[in-house]
Amino acid sequence: MMAEELEQPDQAAEQTPAEQTPEGPVAPERNERFRWYILHAYSGFERKVRDSIKSRVQAFGLGDKVGRVMIPIEPVTEIVNGKKRTVERVFLPGYVLVEMDLDNDLWHVMKDTPKVTGFLGTGDTPVALSEEEVSGILFRTETSKDKPRLKIRFEKNEQVRITDGPFANFNGVVDEINEDRETMKVMVTIFGRSTPVELEFGKVEKIE
Repeated sequence: MMAEELEQPDQAAEQTPAEQTPEGPVAPERNERFRWYILHAYSGFERKVRDSIKSRVQAFGLGDKVGRVMIPIEPVTEIVNGKKRTVERVFLPGYVLVEMDLDNDLWHVMKDTPKVTGFLGTGDTPVALSEEEVSGILFRTETSKDKPRLKIRFEKNEQVRITDGPFANFNGVVDEINEDRETMKVMVTIFGRSTPVELEFGKVEKIE
C-alpha cells in the first residue's frame, strides 16, 4: 500500500527522505503538537475532500496548523482480456487522514469541508491515532502480486478471512461481489468502525 499525500510548499521537507550531511541524516522539522486524525468522507469523494482541505488550508492561512493529508491507496495489478494493467484504488473508502494541531476553530474548518461527514471519534470529540496505528496499518507498503486472479465462488454475508496485505488475518463479512473483476467488498472492523475493504478473490479464504 501507499498513500497519496497533500503537497504544501512550506512542508516539502516532510515529503522527502532526510537530507544527508557530513554529520549524517537530519530529521525534518515537525510541529510537536501535530496528531493524526481521521475525517469521514463520502465514499468515492476522498480526493475531492483532500483537494478541498488543501484549498481551505491556504485560504484560512492554516499552513502552520495542518501537516500532511493522506488518502490510503494501493496499487492493484489486474489481468483483463489477457493484458496486465496496474491501477490505484482507495483501500479505506471514506477515510481521509489529516495531520494537524487541532483546536476548536480548525475543527470547524475541517468539519465544514464539503463531502465531510465528521471526525472519527465519540460525539464531537475527535480521536487521535497512535503512531502505532498510523505506521502499522495506514503506511505499510504492500506491493500487490502479479498473478492472475483465482476463480473462487463466494456468497454475500459469508464469513471470510483476509490472507494477504495490510489486513491479513482480519475476519470480515462479504458485502458485495464483482464476478467480472473477481473482487469483493468485505466489511472489516477498523478503529471500532465497520469499513468496506475491496479485495481480490485470491486474498481471502472461506472460514470453515
